[in-house]
Amino acid sequence: MIAMRPALAALIFSFSSAAWAQLPDSDTSDDHKAPPPAPAASAIPRCAQSLPTLRAPLAFSAGEVLEFDLDAMGANAGKMTMQVQKNQNGSLPVQIKVQTNSFFSKVRRVNATAMSYLHPKTLRTSRYTEDATENEARRTVDVAFNTKDRKVRVDYVIKGKPGRNDYSYDHEGLDVGGAIYMMRQLPMKEGLSVCFDVYGVRRMWRMTGTVLKREHVSLPLGEFEAWHLSGTAVRLDKPSMTREVHVWISDDERRLPLAAVGSIDLGAVRATLTSYARPGEKAKQAQGKEQLKW
Repeated sequence: MIAMRPALAALIFSFSSAAWAQLPDSDTSDDHKAPPPAPAASAIPRCAQSLPTLRAPLAFSAGEVLEFDLDAMGANAGKMTMQVQKNQNGSLPVQIKVQTNSFFSKVRRVNATAMSYLHPKTLRTSRYTEDATENEARRTVDVAFNTKDRKVRVDYVIKGKPGRNDYSYDHEGLDVGGAIYMMRQLPMKEGLSVCFDVYGVRRMWRMTGTVLKREHVSLPLGEFEAWHLSGTAVRLDKPSMTREVHVWISDDERRLPLAAVGSIDLGAVRATLTSYARPGEKAKQAQGKEQLKW
């Protein structure tokens, strides 16, 4: 049977730097253990610089809803919905929901909701929460980002057992959901490099990526010109664990996250945008083309 633990982040965050890190190579049992001591600073290259100044205005606003098909290891796994909420106490919340379909639920049943609380201008994360039920096991996570000290506090409860981890990060610290929206605001150009740390599954990862080029993308949703970003995530406390990810973001004022493809030891993982609704625009849905073409 395919190991799909922990499935929330494995399916939700297909666009983020830690997406492929959420799928373990084997069904290990270290999910409930405290992370090992961080390796020497020289083990993982530091980010050479902070993220570039983000584009303005934002390409999205409260009320935007994005829907995705999720595929894991060659099988359709379920649906993901991302919705930008109204400003709340000075933060811009983004809600992300995932539910596996009846076929994939034979492998792993997932019903999960995550919330990213972002600064409305800089899109840096202040808080991130998860509430997921995988099969019959419930997991909740509450992550607080201290930008002044560059610290991250992770409080979690798994199967009724609480725990806490504390981390630090380099120039930038994001959560896996917020990283998607940050990438939508990058000043895209060929060769642009980015580096930041990202939280995923109670661990911190260092993401380094590059904008490769502008490409034409054909999806069931339509035809797009898009920027192709390629990156690698390295787990800060275990540098031997790395994941590759490729992301396509539309080159227009909407900056839609169109698709993401990644490879892990078990196979391929993909998320594909199938519909979107934006305030003041007519909702758009996929028309049923059989395959996406690059």
